[in-house]
Amino acid sequence: MFKNTVSIARAGIIAGLYVVLSLVTFSISSGAVQLRASELLTILPIFYIEAIPALFIGCILSNFITGCAFLDVILGSIVTLVASILTYLIGKAFKNSALRIIFGGFFPVVLNAFLLPLIWIICYGVLEYVYYIQVLLLLAGQSLAVYLLGTPTYFAVKKLKSKHVRFF
Repeated sequence: MFKNTVSIARAGIIAGLYVVLSLVTFSISSGAVQLRASELLTILPIFYIEAIPALFIGCILSNFITGCAFLDVILGSIVTLVASILTYLIGKAFKNSALRIIFGGFFPVVLNAFLLPLIWIICYGVLEYVYYIQVLLLLAGQSLAVYLLGTPTYFAVKKLKSKHVRFF
């Protein structure tokens, strides 16, 4: 996974960016209604395998620092890990940018939208009938973060890679 120093540094920067973006936008990135700007980084496994553990670690740190329940920290981060792995596989399966963005973004959006409310029911005792409302709110927030913010990120990284900028 980590082939060289650049890969390790890139992973550290991605994890750090995830934490910083989550903390800077804390008021809108935590809770039942959330737009987690750091989720724009979930498009990066399309390009870099080291983004997988980086996003996982960044999510663990963000959830821990913001005071989430222990199970929420662990289970929520595992959702990010699984979504990152699936996004990476999409990057390998498709070469067309539009398909990579559409299908690569699908997993962070859908897995978070459907699984996080279940985790919140377990951790915080949220009423079960609220589940569907939370799913809809997370679908909206995740879609904005992953597609609206992640798409320009995808093209910026793609352009930098085409110019052989080594770091990104």
